[in-house]
Amino acid sequence: MTTVKRKIVRIDEEKCTGCGECVIPCAEGAIEIVNGKARLISEKLCDGAGFCLGICPEGALVVEEREAEPFDHAAVEAHMQETHTDPSAIACFSCGKPESDTVLLPCRKHGESLWVCVKCLPPLIHGGGH
Repeated sequence: MTTVKRKIVRIDEEKCTGCGECVIPCAEGAIEIVNGKARLISEKLCDGAGFCLGICPEGALVVEEREAEPFDHAAVEAHMQETHTDPSAIACFSCGKPESDTVLLPCRKHGESLWVCVKCLPPLIHGGGH
């Protein structure tokens, strides 16, 4: 197996409570709950973007740079087909638009980790809305 030095998510088992909040933001499906804890099921599925980080209420996830399998987009596509991942499972907390219809970004509001679409984001930043 070939490895490269790259950014990849690491999950601290001691901090992880198995809540599953990190699973949905992982667009590649690299994180699953296994035996009550979040697990990186395959290095090649993790793109290292870290969208899962801000969602974890325990701070159990970090992005680190280390030797790992290269990210494999084809493996992600195959995994998504196998698991029948539904892109409408994530939606904007404000307008309800699913990920399949818009770009969603992770955000925090009143201590809660949420998803917001690009249309609803400006009022959050500038006030006066949502």
